[in-house]
Amino acid sequence: MDLAQSYEEWLLAAAAHDAASGMATWRKEEPSDLYDHAQIRYRLDRLRKYRKQKDWSGLLYALNEGIHGNMGGMGKSVLYRQAKSGTKVLIEQYIQEIDDALRLLAELPDEIIPIQQKLDFFYRSNVCYGRSALMLSGGGVLGFLHVGVVTELLRHGLLPRVISGSSAGSIVAATLGTHSDEELQRLDFITLLESGGSDPAGLIRRWVTGAGVRFTAENTEQLIAAIIPDLTFAEAYARTGRQISITVAPAEPHQRSRLLNAVSSPNVYLRSAVMASCAIPGVFPPVMLKAKNEKGEPQPYLPARRWVDGSVADDLPAKRLSRLFSTNHYIVSMVNPIARAFLPRDERARPVRRAASSLGVGIGREVLNFYRGVAKRYGDNWPKFNMMLHSIHALLDQEYSGDINIVPKFRPQNPLKLISQPSADELRLLVREGQHATFSRLESIRRCTQISRTLEEILHRFEYGDLRPAPGTYRRPKSSRRRPPPTAAQMKSLRTATGQRVTKTRPSSTAKAGGGVTGARARVKSSAA
Repeated sequence: MDLAQSYEEWLLAAAAHDAASGMATWRKEEPSDLYDHAQIRYRLDRLRKYRKQKDWSGLLYALNEGIHGNMGGMGKSVLYRQAKSGTKVLIEQYIQEIDDALRLLAELPDEIIPIQQKLDFFYRSNVCYGRSALMLSGGGVLGFLHVGVVTELLRHGLLPRVISGSSAGSIVAATLGTHSDEELQRLDFITLLESGGSDPAGLIRRWVTGAGVRFTAENTEQLIAAIIPDLTFAEAYARTGRQISITVAPAEPHQRSRLLNAVSSPNVYLRSAVMASCAIPGVFPPVMLKAKNEKGEPQPYLPARRWVDGSVADDLPAKRLSRLFSTNHYIVSMVNPIARAFLPRDERARPVRRAASSLGVGIGREVLNFYRGVAKRYGDNWPKFNMMLHSIHALLDQEYSGDINIVPKFRPQNPLKLISQPSADELRLLVREGQHATFSRLESIRRCTQISRTLEEILHRFEYGDLRPAPGTYRRPKSSRRRPPPTAAQMKSLRTATGQRVTKTRPSSTAKAGGGVTGARARVKSSAA
């Protein structure tokens, strides 16, 4: 498994490992104290019975009882840490059965299940089940590990549409948010290096020729300008449909960190947001954000404020993503060397060791909280020291793990390496290590996101594809308010498919409640209407 050059090789070795360790037998055995196997078996048999009897109303009723990612505890991460090649076969069969049932119901004729009943069910299920998000941590040069992670997720069609990035992770997140899948293949760093720098500008090869030299703000700005198009958050979303968020931290005291995205700051330029998120305090100067005004011209955004490294305050903004994008499942690519100190190196670490680690972090937080109380009274006497302690507190007062954690093993021996330009060989090593670290998580990601991906695919077909109902034959469900707005390509397809004119009408109160993105069809005026 350690020597595997591809996921396919790794999976073959993992299956052999399971056979030798007895975990292949464990996967086939249904009973276990790790989950409610009796409940999963009962629901699986029930769904199969309805499908065999072609009892579509019963099937819909059974699914309406609840589609949950953690039904009977089947979403527990411990179930995916026992065997190398997968989890319990019963869980895999149950997830696949729900997937097949959802696809079947979506394509049933309207005479069997009315279109309105279908839409109500699928929109409601999508909201209840939630969405997955990918969070990319900060980590200096180690951010190139993220490139390997997202490359592997893209290759297997498992990259979530909601992506956040802090510091070095913001560069990768912004790249994903401004390029299509085809364009991302051409931006593959390994391919560029191994082809001898055949890219038009030869930027990547020129950038790594200064191996060992410390980064400067100019180096980082040039790299960002060459990789990330000059787009705002709103323009980037309209181009790719990916909901990208960048975390920035305030350079001044008494301010809160910001999560910049197409919802909270649609007119902010991505380049300035990424540059601010990469501004390591004490290494790079704070950055002023830029935004596009109503005339399409760049101008300062909050000109009185300056912003620095986003990982200092909110490396993994799970709560904010949940509030904005209805996410409830998080895939974390963690390369932050400071945060990794708080994570157990072995996921099967003893409970005493885990408890001691949590206790140490908790004591550190309480000591810093006590100091902050003192600083409120005498803070003006030690401004720089207070800023340093505030940053340390922000680092400790964060959650550094998600539902599925990808933690590459690569660790630099010299801390200065984190802010130094890597050589071509080091760059290839980082990217490949990120890919290899993802191999062991692909199966759990695939299974834990399968139902949400199927629901997204079906709703996309209802909204823009072959399942789209005729205008006037349905009403938009209230639960559709949390759906993302259509991209430019989706709006164009609607115009082409219907021959109707999309007008910019004033959003209703219902649309405003959902962020003004109720959906394209609510703004389509047909001649019949």
